[in-house]
Amino acid sequence: MTIAEPLALSAGPGIEFDRVSLTLGRTAILDRISFNIRPGSVHALVGPNGGGKSSLIKTLLGQMPHQGRLCLDWPGEPGLIGYVPQALEFDRGLPMTVDDFMAAMCQRRPAFLGLSRKVAPAIGEALERVGMQDKRKRRMGALSGGERQRVLLAQGLIPAPQLLVLDEPMSALDEAGAQVFERLLNDWRQAGVTVVWIEHDLAAVKRLAERVTGLNRQVLFEGPPDEALSPERLLNLFSTHPKAVGSDRS
Repeated sequence: MTIAEPLALSAGPGIEFDRVSLTLGRTAILDRISFNIRPGSVHALVGPNGGGKSSLIKTLLGQMPHQGRLCLDWPGEPGLIGYVPQALEFDRGLPMTVDDFMAAMCQRRPAFLGLSRKVAPAIGEALERVGMQDKRKRRMGALSGGERQRVLLAQGLIPAPQLLVLDEPMSALDEAGAQVFERLLNDWRQAGVTVVWIEHDLAAVKRLAERVTGLNRQVLFEGPPDEALSPERLLNLFSTHPKAVGSDRS
């Protein structure tokens, strides 16, 4: 073991949400959200649609104003933040291939000039990791929803992030795609990447996340998935009028 290896295991930041609130017009989207995300961990966010999960990660990404304190505690110099959205909205009639999309997302050189020599190897490796290497010349509009989701995962790998935000990355994946995602999640965990992961598949959260926060405008629970995702807490989380309960901060 070298001296550098322990440092690689803490590459991602710790994150602290301290009474973070978000109000749009007269509607309270987030109400005094307080919890921590440990550095280098896979932390899931679960809750009903409209409960504020996407708004919270947009706040984390600096895309929405908020009240309260949000702190990223990097182990050294601030690193790179990656983001994989839930879905890709585009005109399916566009003659855009997978390579064209990756070029547009991952390099400064205009996509119509093709892949730059500097970025091409990383793009090839990323597409190989998600099982899309053999479909690089396919039009994006001709891909299935699961295949487009794999391409989105691939662009999230370039450049390699230290903090990765995932908005329901499994929503369109088939079984093979879910296996690809699980391998990537394991790779990120081993590399010490901090992963913030919105997910509706509670079985996947139990299996793959280290901690989970239940969010419905407020934090209703937080802790290890096996303990936090009890039937009683989930019933309260997805109810119309949830009640705040104590969190497991162990």
